[in-house]
Amino acid sequence: MKLEQLLKRINYKVLSGNTDAEISDVIYDSRKVIKGCAFVCLVGSAVDGHKFAQQAADNGAAAIIVSRDDIEINGASVILTDDTRKALAFMSAEYFGNPAETLKTIGITGTKGKTTTASMVRSILEKGGIKTGIIGTLGILYGDKIIKTANTTPESYEIQKAMREMIDDGCKCCVMEASSLGIKWHRTDGFIFDYGVFTNFSHDHIGGVEHPTMEDYLECKSRLFRQCTTGIINIDDPMAERMVENHTCRTVETYGCDEKAQLRASGAKLLSKPGYLGVHFDISGVFEMAADVAIPGMFTVHNALAAVAVCRHFDISEQAVYDGLNEVKVKGRVEAVKVPGNFTLLIDYAHNAVSMENILTTLREYKPNRLVTLFGAGGNRPRDRRFEMGEISGRYSDLSVITEDNSRFEDVNDIIADIKTGIEKTDGKYVTIPDRTEAIRYCIENAQDGDIVVLAGKGHEDYQDKNGKKTHYDEREVIADILNGRK
Repeated sequence: MKLEQLLKRINYKVLSGNTDAEISDVIYDSRKVIKGCAFVCLVGSAVDGHKFAQQAADNGAAAIIVSRDDIEINGASVILTDDTRKALAFMSAEYFGNPAETLKTIGITGTKGKTTTASMVRSILEKGGIKTGIIGTLGILYGDKIIKTANTTPESYEIQKAMREMIDDGCKCCVMEASSLGIKWHRTDGFIFDYGVFTNFSHDHIGGVEHPTMEDYLECKSRLFRQCTTGIINIDDPMAERMVENHTCRTVETYGCDEKAQLRASGAKLLSKPGYLGVHFDISGVFEMAADVAIPGMFTVHNALAAVAVCRHFDISEQAVYDGLNEVKVKGRVEAVKVPGNFTLLIDYAHNAVSMENILTTLREYKPNRLVTLFGAGGNRPRDRRFEMGEISGRYSDLSVITEDNSRFEDVNDIIADIKTGIEKTDGKYVTIPDRTEAIRYCIENAQDGDIVVLAGKGHEDYQDKNGKKTHYDEREVIADILNGRK
């Protein structure tokens, strides 16, 4: 593709050379430069890509895209633009043939609920026969493929590449978690979402290299609604009006429990049986049905309602909506694992005091015979977290099983000792089993009828980080091996 074609939607100035070069790829990592590529100099919090501009030219780059005009580069065309991150997004969209023009695209923003809502949307649409991919916290998912990503919202090049691959794999729809930082750093630029969803807003990602203020955090999230055709807003959230006050959507729709919501939830109640914890509620307004959702907690109602608010726009049956919610699984998010016996076993990513308190108070609402919590704490992290996690588990669990979790370069026994300091501030019962596999075995073999057992901390992770080495470790596989007598 000609450089001129790649730059067609960008404001730019040619500092040297021309735009007639045939471009082999768009590259933003200088270590991956290939002959004939366009190298885009991104400015990050730690590294400035302009430092590698001449190196990229020396290694065969045909064009260098810069946002500074004070550097000399020989051997390649040099293109100046105001923002190279924005340029990368538009160039990547052109390079991959603007895949968002073929796919239906759904962007989901909010402090909480993005991963769960995206998984619900995919579950419903696929029940309705619409093959759907996801880009988000769990990686890039389509068909049976899972491609790991470094960020919830990956770099724009990866987004455009993933959407093109989804099309090639037969997908008709892409659901994307649009994080505030992904929006801020233009990773979601280059196309217009068909649907933008706002879940909720609360304090997060403030300070350091993220957002300097809550106002900046809010403003970045709100940009999604200047980049989508239909906005879908949780009217129950106090920031709902702020989120869309400068929107450019053709239409804005609302969902929530408030009677003013266009799509409303009511009559919510908890559902509980061995191996299934969820919630039931009734939907009314622009779409009507009763829903059962296979994820515990009243917060699930808003996430499910958001998913329905999106999926009602597609040509699928009410049964597909019901089945999609009733059978949804979100890897590592209160994920139920089938086990023999009259108890419920869950895997959850809760790995700090706040997330542990949230999940344990939610599970307490189901009135289990016992709430058993297996957890550890990460090594080479602030020790206060361990004390706090121990205290939370001791306060809400009937039994805590303290074990390892990514001890990194620390001795797991030192970490466990810190956790015990916290738990001993409470009356909570506990056992310590440093080996995580043995701890899981203990939980399974000693579970009682009506227990809820939650394995906290690993969630969707498939590795254990110990003594400076990462080894494969997937709790689903561990559980299967234990049940089949292989471990």
